Amino acid sequence: MNERKRPLAVVAVGGNALIREKGRETLPDQYAAACLTMPHVVELVASGWDVIVTHGNGPQVGFILRRSEIAARELHGIPLDYCVSNTQGSIGYMFQMALENEFKRRNMPNRAVTVVTQTLVDAQDPAFNCPSKPIGSFMDEATALRHRDEDGWSVIEDAGRGWRRVVPSPRPIRIVQQEAILSLVQAGFTVVGVGGGGIPVVEDAQGNLVGVEAVIDKDLASSLLAHTIQADLFLISTEVEKVALNFNRPDVRWLDRMTVAEARQYLAEGQFGKGSMEPKIQAVIQYLENGGKRALITNPENMLRALAGKTGTQIVP
Repeated sequence: MNERKRPLAVVAVGGNALIREKGRETLPDQYAAACLTMPHVVELVASGWDVIVTHGNGPQVGFILRRSEIAARELHGIPLDYCVSNTQGSIGYMFQMALENEFKRRNMPNRAVTVVTQTLVDAQDPAFNCPSKPIGSFMDEATALRHRDEDGWSVIEDAGRGWRRVVPSPRPIRIVQQEAILSLVQAGFTVVGVGGGGIPVVEDAQGNLVGVEAVIDKDLASSLLAHTIQADLFLISTEVEKVALNFNRPDVRWLDRMTVAEARQYLAEGQFGKGSMEPKIQAVIQYLENGGKRALITNPENMLRALAGKTGTQIVP
């Protein structure tokens, strides 16, 4: 690993950061939301950090799948790996434009670039035999069973709200473009990459990469990138200023700091929501247990204050 002159941060931004409220989901709305988040990333850069921005894409993949369903009689369907690549391009475009314009506004010479990123998973991962990640829109039972029989989908009934397609969520093994991402950082770029956890690929018998119908947890993939390239900081940007115990209860307790051992204990107690905070905590544990130096969870507007120890939740080995 080449010596770096500046400390390096991997900042993971949720896909919901682009959709601030229901009814404001258009692409211009999403870009406006990006313009609220990216200035905080630029503040990190201005304060001396090199930054790689990763991001979620759940709502955006859902929109693509819904369009595909509506247009099914007119156009071909869109495989899931292509949905992820499409969102990497569109969200990357929004983020890098917001970053570039903020750099210009501050008279900074920095540049931003987006890397279409593949993430290698194991073709034998048990997740492929147990699809669990809901995607796309709700369906009635008859439509769901027709997709199951005609298209080979796995479908489930989702808590009385209707039926949904579920897909595998295998663990990430390697970020295929990590060397390119690191080279761009060392050349002075702020990089947007590993969007949506990366485009899921496996290796065939000849070692060729092949896209698969799966989704990868973006926090776990971001954690993998952070510890593999020896980032100095893994920062997860979310909707809350701090991690909480007893969230949404009268006895809520906001955490300023926790160790990996404490984080594991709270996970075992079921303190963190399965689709929200739990994967973030798991990703932080993975980063720190693989030699990571420092992890933070906070909201975008408090990134610098959290770095200074004034807010956010610090997680330490």
